[in-house]
Amino acid sequence: MRRVIFIAMLLTVLMACKHEPTNNYPPRNTEVELTSTNLPIVWIEVKGRTIDRYERVEGHMKIIDNGKGKLNYADTVAHPGQHIDYEGYIALRYRGNSTFNDSPKKPYSFRTLDGRMKYGSKQKAKILGMGKDDNWALLAPYSDKSMMRNLLAFEISRPWMEYTPKGRFCEVFLDGTYYGVYILCEVVSMGKHRLNLNKPGKSGDALTGDYLVEVDYDDDVHYRSKYHPTDSMGKAFTDRFIHIQYKSPNPDDLNEVQLRYINRRINQMESAFASPAYRDPDKGYRRYIDVISFIDYQLAMELGHNIDGYRKSCKLYKRRDTKDGRFKTVVWDMNLAYGNCKLRDGWRTDGWIYQSNDLLYSAGEDFLIPFWWTRLNSDEAYQAMLRERWAQYRQSNLSEEALMAVIDSMANELTACGAIDRDSQAWPRWGKYVWPNYYIAKDFNDELSFLKQWLRDRIAWMDEALGFTRQEAELKIESPNQQKF
Repeated sequence: MRRVIFIAMLLTVLMACKHEPTNNYPPRNTEVELTSTNLPIVWIEVKGRTIDRYERVEGHMKIIDNGKGKLNYADTVAHPGQHIDYEGYIALRYRGNSTFNDSPKKPYSFRTLDGRMKYGSKQKAKILGMGKDDNWALLAPYSDKSMMRNLLAFEISRPWMEYTPKGRFCEVFLDGTYYGVYILCEVVSMGKHRLNLNKPGKSGDALTGDYLVEVDYDDDVHYRSKYHPTDSMGKAFTDRFIHIQYKSPNPDDLNEVQLRYINRRINQMESAFASPAYRDPDKGYRRYIDVISFIDYQLAMELGHNIDGYRKSCKLYKRRDTKDGRFKTVVWDMNLAYGNCKLRDGWRTDGWIYQSNDLLYSAGEDFLIPFWWTRLNSDEAYQAMLRERWAQYRQSNLSEEALMAVIDSMANELTACGAIDRDSQAWPRWGKYVWPNYYIAKDFNDELSFLKQWLRDRIAWMDEALGFTRQEAELKIESPNQQKF
């Protein structure tokens, strides 16, 4: 009898432990309460399973969003008639490099599924007004105390680039605990509503596209360039390498013929840059890159003075050759930009980031800026196009009025119903140094004031460097697809 009772008690304990929340990096304050908010509410349940960085775990997600201008309520019992934007099973893992390693507030990657993870498969879903897909991210602003640097970069780049990810601020609960403000965001990937790319074929023109690659670390399957990064005088750092990871298709899905092709095309592009005839319109780099796309990427990186620009999370994609198979770019990963970094002169409002290799190398950085960017900027024709493009930016979405309006709109979203205050309760850090902050703001308004003044100073420096003045004759603003350079 005692044995039966013991076994029953043991089973009870085991069942209770099964649903005990595990240490999935909880916030510093786990007692934050949310009753209502203007932001979507994202509920994630993993039933105590430990979330992993590399292997996905099963979870269930429910998103409440009653629409812009309407309140969303955390108490679903008292408010049962709310709009459920998405509800279903997901495959969840942590994501990010520095945003994972150097921040207690962890970002997530998730796949939407058509059933439980063991039995289901990926299923595309439309989430928060963004196009159907099965690949999503929950970015976790932490060192960026404004919360908005990534979304800001996306919004001001959107009118110019072929594709820029969409995202929405939201408030997240994990296993019933409030985890703070996140950005539910599209991932840069193949998809009808993302980069509308097709899988490459095995031969002929189909073999020439479509591919998505990324200049980044050497921690994933990658192509190692035959060329080294260079210093400001063009001398190679022979103990540093450029690594280009395969993103879409996944390297496991690329056959040997396809791998050889994309490696060859990358090498052709780099060889054209390295050639003495690299400026030649027919024989040089213009055969392999969409120049306007590279200019737009450069202006985004330089406006933000992004220390990670060009060398980390620099995404390049190409379509098959009969559909203009030149490499294009996408803006991503701007959380350390806009004066948010005291390292490597990231806080400065003067100087060009593309010229930073000397500084990066002397600081012991392993991953430097590819030599292409120095070559591009030593081409007078490219420089002329860059100046013209900047003038167009400044008379449209990068006028001071337009830029400040975007910031104010995002700030209003975060403050209207106290989301920024709740996040600060969960992750207290006002008045405290968070790696790698340059400016330590005392509160949200102080952070906004710093961000705005930093942008004004940066724009003023770029105006002078690129020869733009407010009195300059008005240019006709056209879309990127209409312009011919």
